[in-house]
Amino acid sequence: MTKKERSLSDNVCEERIFSKIYEENATDLHDFIYYKYGAHFDPKDKTQEAFLTLWQKCKKIPPEKARSFLFTVANNLTLNEIKHQKVVLEYQKNEPSRSSTNHTPQFLLEEKQYLEKFQRALAELPEKQRIAFLLNRVEGKRHKEIADILNISRKAVEKRIYKALATLRKKIEKI
Repeated sequence: MTKKERSLSDNVCEERIFSKIYEENATDLHDFIYYKYGAHFDPKDKTQEAFLTLWQKCKKIPPEKARSFLFTVANNLTLNEIKHQKVVLEYQKNEPSRSSTNHTPQFLLEEKQYLEKFQRALAELPEKQRIAFLLNRVEGKRHKEIADILNISRKAVEKRIYKALATLRKKIEKI
């Protein structure tokens, strides 16, 4: 049986193939959504929904295209949620505010500007620094754990985090 014939007979609907695809891609898919869009878009759910969609369309998707399909589905799910949240925000802007805060408008404006500045600075970090920084500061992982995950030395992790912090401090002044 040639490689092409074997790939045609292999089917994502087969449990062993689907399991292998899941094991090889679930973590990468979760991290892709997490680092691209953030935790507030629920990357675990997007990962599960993408695999559910793959399972539902398993006869149409060849195993060699499954990874691409999963990433496309997860990305589209997240983009759809972003669009939905924009609609919700637009609706909330047009509705009279029912809740009041003790914060002054000046404080709220400064807080918003700071957050935007921080997010922009974080996005501009080199990928290796951003990943190490987020694993440490967001997920609370220790340097040793990050070193094991990224398959680098502990010193390299410390250097990446230190450089990320230095860059963020430079780009976000007046903290």
